[in-house]
Amino acid sequence: MKHEDFKDNESLEAMVAELNKNGANITLGVLDDVINWGRSNSLWPVTFGTSCCGIEFMAVGAARHDMARFGFEVTRASPRQADMIVVAGTIVPKMASVFRRLYDQLAEPKYVIAVGACTISGGPFKGSYHIVEGIDKIVPVDVYVPGCPPRPESFLYGMMQLQRKVKAERYFAKGGRYVKESQENNQD
Repeated sequence: MKHEDFKDNESLEAMVAELNKNGANITLGVLDDVINWGRSNSLWPVTFGTSCCGIEFMAVGAARHDMARFGFEVTRASPRQADMIVVAGTIVPKMASVFRRLYDQLAEPKYVIAVGACTISGGPFKGSYHIVEGIDKIVPVDVYVPGCPPRPESFLYGMMQLQRKVKAERYFAKGGRYVKESQENNQD
């Protein structure tokens, strides 16, 4: 608050009451922001790269693009140590149950980034019996990164979109559970 905007204590109390209207006091709201800043800048992915999009994901981790700048550098092989899953490539029906098991092993809150045309809609194999046409038929997807295969810059942009989504979540404001902003708006 700027000095000239401060009029008296009543106007300050009115501002605090307006901030408290959504169920969180100022301390908890700021604590939510600090926690979400830390969570959004330290998202650890587990990779599920099955084809050419997986190779592009490897390029994102290389020195030229350096996903470590954004806090994604700790790529895990175990879903129990990860915050999100990056699905990069074609998914066949036999692989869908394995993927769902990996998704279920992620700790809450969990996120999914769907990368590439094959993952999002089946890509050039759309209409074929041997491809799952969209990973969103198996698990909920938070961010879509289109392309065939998408450039490493697209990967980074998708990851930054996920960071923005994580920063918008509230934990303390809604009774000690994570609520995504879209769910929060639907409940009100």
